[in-house]
Amino acid sequence: MTLTHEDYMQRCLDLALNGLGSTAPNPMVGSVMVNNERILGEGYHTGFGKPHAEVEAIAQVKNPALLTESTLYVNLEPCNHQGKTGPCTDLILEKGIRKVVIGQCDTNPVAGGGVERLRNHGVEVITGILENECRFLNRRFNTFHEHQRPYVILKWAQTTDGYVDSDRAGIQGSGPAWITDETCRRLVHKWRSEEQGILAGSQTILLDNPQLNVRSWSGRDPVRITIDRTGKILAGTLPTIVYTFIDQQNKPNLNFVRISPVSPVWPQVFSDLYHRNIQSVLIEGGPTLLNTLIKEDYWDEARVFIGPGWFGNGVKAPEFAFTPSEEEKIGNSRLLIFKRNGA
Repeated sequence: MTLTHEDYMQRCLDLALNGLGSTAPNPMVGSVMVNNERILGEGYHTGFGKPHAEVEAIAQVKNPALLTESTLYVNLEPCNHQGKTGPCTDLILEKGIRKVVIGQCDTNPVAGGGVERLRNHGVEVITGILENECRFLNRRFNTFHEHQRPYVILKWAQTTDGYVDSDRAGIQGSGPAWITDETCRRLVHKWRSEEQGILAGSQTILLDNPQLNVRSWSGRDPVRITIDRTGKILAGTLPTIVYTFIDQQNKPNLNFVRISPVSPVWPQVFSDLYHRNIQSVLIEGGPTLLNTLIKEDYWDEARVFIGPGWFGNGVKAPEFAFTPSEEEKIGNSRLLIFKRNGA
């Protein structure tokens, strides 16, 4: 069977996915070197500051003399600037590689220009192979550079009758009513390891002080974030960025960022996170916070667990009149995945 550009590009995507949660703020990239339908080398970007995928793939080729007769496949345009590592375009030209097949052109204006430079040096460059799939893989990276804000993922769990919590008003110290089981909660910890930031409402922080970390999974903890307009959070046991309308001095574990009460909140928050180089945020807020994001159209994905419980009354789930693009059974719950662009 003759393999196609799409077959090799799919291999690049499969390799790239291994970097999920480790490469940010860099994109996820996989690469393969092919000679006469035989893969000579392959690799992926394993972590921020580490060698790029093209470097890994080229390094695996045992006979460098074959490079001039081979094709380099990569799901993202080779970089053309000096960062923590050298430009991949320099390496491609140095090794005499004459053909490069690319999935998606780079949306980062700093790193872009690789296609033009390669073509100017006589390299045959083919672009747009599995472009939609390549863009979806790096949707966080693309959203960050194209819209100057983080990629926003909403997450909540609700009962079969549509409640996210029991009525805890006036019940001091009562914890949240669990809707999902341990399997679902472990999956959420995996999700946290894949995103750079995690945001919960100030009421959730005050009532439950959730760790919002990845203690049930391996990987790095996301940056803990909240919005406390009126300055109710006075002390913190965990490092947290707190967006507030009040002028406050930073305290141990609390980094206060003042935002304007006369301007829309979310653009200010997302702009600050953008300048902090945080490319993605998982929102685990209550329905009031989630509803504002939904109403103002500041979301890219939503992940909703429908648990088997029946509360009868309590805190209603967010109003979300969208059609899921995926559905599966996880533990004791149904998981619905929504994507704003329908991908």
